[in-house]
Amino acid sequence: MKLGIVGLPNAGKSTLFNALTSSKAQAAKYMFSTVDANTGSVPVPDSRLDVLAGMYSPKKVTPAVCEFMDIAGLVRGASKGEGLGNRFLGSIRESDAICHVLRCFDDDNVPHPEGGVDPRRDAEIISLELALSDLDLAERRAERARKLMKGDRAMAAELALWERLEEHLTGGAPARSMPVSQQERDILSTCPLLSMKPVLYVANTDEDDNKYYETVKALAAEDGAEVLSVCAKLEEELAGLGDFERAEFLSALGLGESGLGKLIRASYRLLGYISFLTAGAPEVRAWTITEGMKAPQAAGRIHSDIERGFIRAEVVAFGDLEACGSTAAAKEKGLLRVEGREYVVKDGDVIHFRFNV
Repeated sequence: MKLGIVGLPNAGKSTLFNALTSSKAQAAKYMFSTVDANTGSVPVPDSRLDVLAGMYSPKKVTPAVCEFMDIAGLVRGASKGEGLGNRFLGSIRESDAICHVLRCFDDDNVPHPEGGVDPRRDAEIISLELALSDLDLAERRAERARKLMKGDRAMAAELALWERLEEHLTGGAPARSMPVSQQERDILSTCPLLSMKPVLYVANTDEDDNKYYETVKALAAEDGAEVLSVCAKLEEELAGLGDFERAEFLSALGLGESGLGKLIRASYRLLGYISFLTAGAPEVRAWTITEGMKAPQAAGRIHSDIERGFIRAEVVAFGDLEACGSTAAAKEKGLLRVEGREYVVKDGDVIHFRFNV
């Protein structure tokens, strides 16, 4: 999965990206220091892998990963090409979801493109620009449907949908907030609508002051989005420490986990992803699947041959396996289950697939 980090210039996008990916993307105090999108893969924190590694002593431990893109800052008029608007919008289209960084810190040395800190205003600027970009797409799809309707009356329902979306976007509301049926959602999914993408709001705060955070929380609640408070500057400093020093620093702050860990896991949830686990001497690994996926399709994430020759899945919940200490002990207690093709895989399932090709 790929998440686009977006926001106004000088919101802290590149600083957050550097902390996430241990990269050195330029994070300057002037607008548009980021031109081309920076991309980096980030492991999803999962303490279950450490437990399994202790049980199986594998040669390799492989976590699930998220991919983040640090995208150029957006300004008013981006949908019409202002600033780096066209490049910005093109990068967002490549993303599966949006990580929207809102500036929630005061710093006279870092100019704000709108003259002062106001996270609600900043969020509305970007939301409006995405909606206006989508409006152009909706108008073109509506015009296409009108032409096809001349020879296919079944296109009338689709035309009505695009016209309804046009009206919705004209008011500045994102496409994701328009009530639609599943059939209509399938039609809209054929168009790369930016404002249809799920959003995670990230309040980039000062180390000691998050007076703007309540505003961002209210905004996220209205949008039905997730929200987190992160100090990108502090997280970048933490990322430069060794594991021991980082743990000591977090402990001194009274924190069990860094803001980045929470951000990565929230991004993972944003798209409805979960992890099932495989464990053995060669490798302990977390595999990313969509929530609700059945066993054969999950097996296909490992290899298409396993899905094609699927026989059964031998499953034990991670919590049960941890409590028992081994697969053999879990089996003795009846906690190792045999599941078939209709089994819906759950987060944290430790699975061994049986197959024949």
